[in-house]
Amino acid sequence: MHVKNIFTAGKNLNEAKKALVMIHGRGAYAEDMLSLAGYFNVKDYALLAPQATNNSWYPYSFLAIPKKNKPELTSALNLLSEIVTDINQQGIVSDNIYFLGFSQGACLMLEFITRNARKWGGAVAFTGGLIGDKIYTENYKGDFNGTKIFIGSSNPDAHVPVERVFETVELLKNMHANVTEKIYEGMGHTINQDEIAKANELIFI
Repeated sequence: MHVKNIFTAGKNLNEAKKALVMIHGRGAYAEDMLSLAGYFNVKDYALLAPQATNNSWYPYSFLAIPKKNKPELTSALNLLSEIVTDINQQGIVSDNIYFLGFSQGACLMLEFITRNARKWGGAVAFTGGLIGDKIYTENYKGDFNGTKIFIGSSNPDAHVPVERVFETVELLKNMHANVTEKIYEGMGHTINQDEIAKANELIFI
């Protein structure tokens, strides 16, 4: 189960008007995500990066049957909920809370915001999709009310099939998210300069 271990940078929560929650991938570290912040237009944001216990949010592929990834996945989702509550309690409303994740972190982030759909500040998913052996639409409630979401991914990608990206985008749009998706042929499992530019152009404005 995940211990609440949050690394921070940027403005203090009680001084910032916006917050960005940055979620690392499998085998990575919260500090890795904070080091990315310099590429984005977020100098006035409070930055929060949770650290997964044992560096992984859930043990198996995001395409596994959900019960295989419990209880770790449930714990990870609960941790993100706690972080949002903490941010709200510092006076930052949900439509000024932003999310960014890479790979496993992008999948977890998309799963969380879609299970808790509302007007968020915006979200950036670098190579990710909704979690499960299929899309479990009954898990997703609420209305994004025009929240801007950018999803970038490679075709092919070693971990995230492009078909799941497309399915995710369709569901997000049906829940009234303003989604921009971009697929990069043969990019590999990484983040490229164009994705960073798109995130700044669409989300961090």
